[in-house]
Amino acid sequence: MADDVIAQYEAEVQADPGAVGPRLALAGALIATGRGAESFGHLGKVLEQVPGHPAALALITQATSSLGAAPVTEAPATTAEQVPSASSSGAPAAPRHAAGPQGVAGAPGPGVDGTDADASDADGTDADASDADGTDDEDEDDDGVDWSLFEEQIGGVVPAPFVTTEDGVVYTTAEEDVAILNPGGTRVTLADVGGLDEVKKRLNDSFLEPMKHPEIAAAFGKSLRGGLLLYGPPGCGKTFIARAVAGELGARFLTVSMADILSSFMGESEKNVRAIFTKARELSPTVLFIDELDAVAGKRSNLGGAAWLKSVVNQLLLEFDGVSTQNEGLFVLAATNHPWDVDEAFLRPGRFDRTLLVLPPDEPARDAVLRHHLSKRPIAGIDLGWVVDRTEGFSGADLAFICDTAAEIAMNESIRSGQVAPIGMPHVVEAMRGVKSSTTPWLESSRNVVEFANESGRYDDLKEYLRSRKML
Repeated sequence: MADDVIAQYEAEVQADPGAVGPRLALAGALIATGRGAESFGHLGKVLEQVPGHPAALALITQATSSLGAAPVTEAPATTAEQVPSASSSGAPAAPRHAAGPQGVAGAPGPGVDGTDADASDADGTDADASDADGTDDEDEDDDGVDWSLFEEQIGGVVPAPFVTTEDGVVYTTAEEDVAILNPGGTRVTLADVGGLDEVKKRLNDSFLEPMKHPEIAAAFGKSLRGGLLLYGPPGCGKTFIARAVAGELGARFLTVSMADILSSFMGESEKNVRAIFTKARELSPTVLFIDELDAVAGKRSNLGGAAWLKSVVNQLLLEFDGVSTQNEGLFVLAATNHPWDVDEAFLRPGRFDRTLLVLPPDEPARDAVLRHHLSKRPIAGIDLGWVVDRTEGFSGADLAFICDTAAEIAMNESIRSGQVAPIGMPHVVEAMRGVKSSTTPWLESSRNVVEFANESGRYDDLKEYLRSRKML
């Protein structure tokens, strides 16, 4: 009987993977039959959609405590009165079915997320359990779930995921769509990037939009060629921008690093450069991304006796706009932490038309980064405004590390207590004590360039930023 019920829930999950209720019901049934380890994947999916979901957290606690128990082949029927309350165990208990034809204890009903889609009419009232004056005639719904007991067990167990503090009073913030700064292995586009508005505008104006409207671009004589050099402190999103461009273009994106070009054999490095650009032209329109440009396109005057490396730089220049090259439809995007080490020949129109500074995230971008890295974890009572105010100058990588460290602290605390504890402000504050801004050393080292090697005005935007941080 239990296997049939599990199969039924699995079919519902496959039919609608985004539905929270069936997935929680399946997790509860797996736990009840001694298969708690299989429930973690489903509960993780629920927490991805609804961070801090109280029923999911309760089921995780129950699954964790049941891992050492013997498997149950046929679960006995359980009444609602036999279910331990949250106060008796010190942790929220998962909602259970009363005795019924399915005979599976611990499996939440179809309305486990707090709503019953079948029992509610358009105006939000319960047509089956409510009379004309809006009161309930019975304590239990027709599906056998004691919803009053359910509310007592999970109500108020976990505070809101994010809170803000104003005048000493804590208010809950409503969910809002925010730009996600770090989406993992999924496809990202420029719309997913928080901040960096000038960089996104330049990419759209110079390549992406003309590529989407070739007829209009041709009428204005706009060429789909050129380049954009991104520079700035490490960890601020230069490579992420490249990933977003890849998401915009699909497969028409090539990424190149020093290891793809340099070879220990004489002449092979130049051949590699030629092969890379040839492949990019075959796929045009396309974007060619060169990471750490200064490693393969350094100033030839600084290379000393490394004649072979000078040849690599010369070959790159030829591929950009040599007499025999045709780069229509090829846009070169590059990133570096040291643009002052790149050979000046690359920094003219026709090669890298513009150099853009990618700064540490501003307040809205920091909020977006933190929300993204906390959204797929159990969280409660996080005051993002407080964290954002105290992380000026932090890179996106620094903010991600704060979230990872806070998650590690909460995880270890949960392991020691045997109960799943969501990430809270104490964990975040403790994590912040051990993380310092990684952009400060880079900004300090760039001051000499800004003060003594900026005759062309190329680094005026960096100079303005340093002044705003009172570093000049």
